Amino acid sequence: MYIVEKVTDFIGYLRVEKKYAAHTCISYENDLHQFAAFLKNQMDIQEIERIKHTQIRTWIVHMMGEGISPVSVNRKISALRTFFHWLIKRKQLDINPMSKVLAPKKPRRLPAFVQEQQAERLLEEEVLENNREFEQVRDLFIVETLYATGIRRAELRNMQIADTDMYKREIRVTGKGNKVRIVPVTDDWLIHLQNYLRMRSEVLAERGIQHNFVFIAHTGRPVYDKLIYQIVRDRLSALTTMQKRSPHTLRHSFATHMLNAGADLNAIKELLGHSSLAATQVYTHNSIAKLKDVYGKSHPRSKLTG
Repeated sequence: MYIVEKVTDFIGYLRVEKKYAAHTCISYENDLHQFAAFLKNQMDIQEIERIKHTQIRTWIVHMMGEGISPVSVNRKISALRTFFHWLIKRKQLDINPMSKVLAPKKPRRLPAFVQEQQAERLLEEEVLENNREFEQVRDLFIVETLYATGIRRAELRNMQIADTDMYKREIRVTGKGNKVRIVPVTDDWLIHLQNYLRMRSEVLAERGIQHNFVFIAHTGRPVYDKLIYQIVRDRLSALTTMQKRSPHTLRHSFATHMLNAGADLNAIKELLGHSSLAATQVYTHNSIAKLKDVYGKSHPRSKLTG
């Protein structure tokens, strides 16, 4: 079996059966083709049956030597693990060469988030003003939705009008792997939604377009990832010089502020749509930092200075 042929089959499986996001499939495809090219050029190997754990380790060492970050290397290793697991599961390979491969340790990075006062300033503009342009209202509502719910950029992009239950004050979010979760929303958010939807209907009527996506571009078509990113980055840039100014920054802010306010970690896990608690526990580092600060300022015998 040639590697490149099986990679094509594998990516098709991810797209059709697993319904992975398009950018995820592209990343997997690029990583696997890079691996195949390395084996062909450096070791004259093109058949999957000839791949051993030693060759995979050599590729890892090569990447580290090229200065590729541990985070990127780990992503590529994850793609390989998924690929070989798929081959084993389909009985197209007997021995998994990844079983003896260890991923390099990557430095733990704390999630970037805005301070609560900054979040308030981010949303302080009044969205109910009727004299605002559609794009101004939409941009503010996108930022508000990301911060108020903690949903991912792709989840916001794919949100449908029917996903909102105004009576129950909640939205249905379709996350990774098409897993559905319920996220509560506030009365204020629902009011802002209704005002936004009125303006959205006018835009769609002018363009002669009909669809059920909540967030749209000025053309009437659904918003796309780059537009959402730029909207968030522009608004965050007016408040902070922090390097990370992406939609995920607002997701991190949502989780951090919830935890700092005393929310249960398991509840935050469900709201974020994490598959395991380990992914949510990263936010405890920020919370502990705040607790230390409170302790240092409040306890009469504290010797902490920061």
